[in-house]
Amino acid sequence: MAILCFDYGHGGEDPGSVYKGRKEKADNLEIGKLVASEVRRHGITVDETRTSDKTVSLKARSDFEKKKKYDFFISFHRNAFEPEKARGVETYTYLKGSPKAKSLARKIQKSLVDVVFVDRGVKTANFHVLRETRSPATLIEIGFIDNTLDNEIFVKKKEKIVKAITIAILEELNIKYKEENEGKEDLLYRVIAGAFKDKENAQKRVKALKSAGFDAYIKVEK
Repeated sequence: MAILCFDYGHGGEDPGSVYKGRKEKADNLEIGKLVASEVRRHGITVDETRTSDKTVSLKARSDFEKKKKYDFFISFHRNAFEPEKARGVETYTYLKGSPKAKSLARKIQKSLVDVVFVDRGVKTANFHVLRETRSPATLIEIGFIDNTLDNEIFVKKKEKIVKAITIAILEELNIKYKEENEGKEDLLYRVIAGAFKDKENAQKRVKALKSAGFDAYIKVEK
């Protein structure tokens, strides 16, 4: 089964971009961990460069990735420019990114554009975590944190964002996405509220339960 390395940008003493009290480091951690949970639900192993609000240097992140052989390295970020001047999602690979990295980046980009983010395209960059990692690596900029409309999308469509990124990753790994309750039978859990030898006592219990708003009836057993 596949093994992935998730990197949640910034953290601890490094808040990343900040706008109206909103901190990039928190958004990166939150959305990344939600995606990790969904991916793990499909049997995939996910290692994380950080799991809490702590400072992790760029070197520590790339060193962490080099400890194992990963199918993909995915770094989660949010963008910033000038307040309310830019919008949209963009996904990066290294300047000499592998075909696998580019394929994943395209899938993630399309999936997030479908959520209703403005399409800023798949790009290349000389970012440390793309350059110094060994796995096919992508970096996602999930909207601009200094844009009110992008923040509304990030908050109101969070579940769709998580699902979109998850599906893109699974498609690249040739794994079919499954809804959380898919394949599970509808179960009913019956509550037993006593057993009586005297019918009158049983009727009193049923009456009391119905008065309390519970659906109750008598079942005779030998």
